[in-house]
Amino acid sequence: MNVTRFDSAPAYYPPNHHEMRCLRLQGHEAGPSESLWLGVSHLLPGGHTTLDASPVEKMYVVLEGEVTIVTADEETTLFRHDSCRLAPNEKRALQNRSNRPATILLAMPTVTASPR
Repeated sequence: MNVTRFDSAPAYYPPNHHEMRCLRLQGHEAGPSESLWLGVSHLLPGGHTTLDASPVEKMYVVLEGEVTIVTADEETTLFRHDSCRLAPNEKRALQNRSNRPATILLAMPTVTASPR
């Protein structure tokens, strides 16, 4: 068993994330994992990422507040306990357009997807 206490979860600093605090809950520097890692991000009002893609699938769950997910084709605002899945190589941007902080849970594979 690997337990990560929220108060001691290690911070990580992904590129192109602005006005955000990202913490690793499981996997990578938070401990061993064979298939996925979990992170939580706090987005301040106005916090955002740029429109970028990664080669692996991503899943988000809004834990608090509201977060707008923008893709090349659409955008939607997720509220508390709403979730979304982004396909490998699907460009996405996260935006907190509200005046309240938001918290989002992220789950991603620990390995890069195989080329098709």
